[in-house]
Formats: sequence, structure tokens, C-alpha cells
Amino acid sequence: MATATSKAKPTDRTKLRIRKGDTVQVIAGKDKGKTGEVLRTLPNENRVIVEGVNMRTRHEKPTQEGETGRIVNEEASLHASNVMLYSTAKKVASRVEIVVEKDGSKKRKLKKTGEVLD
Repeated sequence: MATATSKAKPTDRTKLRIRKGDTVQVIAGKDKGKTGEVLRTLPNENRVIVEGVNMRTRHEKPTQEGETGRIVNEEASLHASNVMLYSTAKKVASRVEIVVEKDGSKKRKLKKTGEVLD
């Protein structure tokens, strides 16, 4: 009988330029063109969870007596390379650059619009 083997986890954590709360646009896959807010980042897997994108349906069994089962719709993760930061003011997706200010602090800035994110 064959035993199940787990996937090998990546050893190094990828530095993401996307953070929780950012607005992103999907640039590849079945949900291409959709925009949404990042709910969670998974840096160890280099993935993000975006609100209303890549929806999955899961059937849940009842856990207690008298309770009925239900169908739950939830967001599945996307690979971080399949999303781009999105400017809501200019309605355009853009790459991001890290800019070092004169006081030494780092800021994220959209390349197309010049909009500073934080």
C-alpha cells in the first residue's frame, strides 16, 4: 500500500512587495482582470489571498446533533506573481519600486503613476 508523501516546503521565505490591505489586480488565470483587497499573505509559499477572487466551494458536514451541513464559499490562495498592485485613483495596474527617502525610511511607489503606498 502506498503512503502519502507531503510536499517539500521551501526553506527560504520570499520577500513580498505586496502587503495585507493592498489593492491588487489579477494578471493571469481564470480570474484575470479582477481586482480586490489582499486579505492575507503567505510569504513561506509566496502566495496571497485576495477578497472575492479564486473562490472555492467546500461542503461541511454537521458537527453537532441537530445541526445541518452547509456549503461554504471561500477564497483560495493565488501565486504572488499572478497579481499586480493596482492604483484605484488612476485605474491602472503597475509594478512597484522601493524608494529610500532622505531620512532613510523605505517607501513603496508605483512605477506607472508615481503614487506612494506607505
